[in-house]
Amino acid sequence: MLAKDATGHARVFLDNGAGTLVNRRAADREARARIAWSANTGNPFPESKGAEATIVEGRQAVADFLHAGTSQAIISGESATSLLFHLSYAIGRTLTGNEKIVTTAYEHHANVGPWAELVKTRRAREVRYADFNLDTGYLDLQLFSDLVDQHTKVVTVTAASNFLGTHSDLEELGTIAHDAGALFVVDAVHDVCHRPTDVQDIGADALVFSGYKLFSRHGSFLYLRPELIESLTPYKVDPAPNHGPERWEWGTRDQAMLAAIAGVVDYLSWLGAPTAKTPAKPGSPRLARVRKAMEAVEAYEAGISRLLLEGDGKWLGLLDIPGLTLYGPKEVPKGIGRDPTFSFKLAGYEDQPLSRILYERYGLAVGAEDYFSCVPAIYGIETAMRATFVHYNTKADASTLLRALNELAAKKR
Repeated sequence: MLAKDATGHARVFLDNGAGTLVNRRAADREARARIAWSANTGNPFPESKGAEATIVEGRQAVADFLHAGTSQAIISGESATSLLFHLSYAIGRTLTGNEKIVTTAYEHHANVGPWAELVKTRRAREVRYADFNLDTGYLDLQLFSDLVDQHTKVVTVTAASNFLGTHSDLEELGTIAHDAGALFVVDAVHDVCHRPTDVQDIGADALVFSGYKLFSRHGSFLYLRPELIESLTPYKVDPAPNHGPERWEWGTRDQAMLAAIAGVVDYLSWLGAPTAKTPAKPGSPRLARVRKAMEAVEAYEAGISRLLLEGDGKWLGLLDIPGLTLYGPKEVPKGIGRDPTFSFKLAGYEDQPLSRILYERYGLAVGAEDYFSCVPAIYGIETAMRATFVHYNTKADASTLLRALNELAAKKR
């Protein structure tokens, strides 16, 4: 379904930030689990045992993808929003009402509401928001650090802004959090499909992502440091387990959701399969291969980002198209990088009509909304166009977008 949509309409899919296309392995695994292993767990017959094995396999796949160390650190749930609320409620039970939470001004609302709720219910004193540079889209780490003090209980940040494409310096932010004795929580929903996500390298105490942003189906996953899985007290029904990730999970697990994400991780393992010239690194073969795949994805997408920003030799890049306002990084910074997410306005066009024009005239599926991001209000706008590329997009796709925007801009001169 890369070249055509379900109706047979040829198109380039660039709305990946709202949900990627589903990988075939994920769909096949989900269908088999949905049909073959449909029984509840805990029984001796094959349908039940198959469901149990599928759940275990899915947890391990996510653990390998995140370098979590153990599948017992992986909690599944309905959405990133629900999992972050679940986590915030559990942390809130440990607070006195005097604590602070520090986050950024470029968060998705899924990583704002759960923490603001603690202030509303007087379990925490305030949420502090670190500003970002309106031109570059990046945080000032010193200013961020100044917001964190001995009263800070949680530092929670997005790995990458879903509006700007900005990368957060997770390792440095994690150090700031831990030096203050705070928990470090990462919203990786927008970022997991673009580069390696390693909770050990990051030093994350908790990290959440969604399957449908990683070539799978809806449903989300929370890494929670094993000590916190046991020491925090989540809301649960009495008969639910008292230990392990199951104590955090409400209701019967959806084995098909876990089957689907295992299919994606196996696809990434295949994508990063070692050759004779590049043997697998020590440790879990799947873990090493997934890491290799995501490193290659990041490098490939950086090339697409540069083409979009600078132009392809025939068409002007996003930085130079007359009347186009680009929000976020104007380059691919060495070291910290950026995601291939480009939010923009084009003078003379309203967002929704422009989205329709791009699809009907050029076969480009490009979003036009606020993306549940805190960022539009900061720039004084309600919505913007957003094109998000992933590794199945090509440089030809990028050139098609540039051609469309160059031609449409020329009509308004």
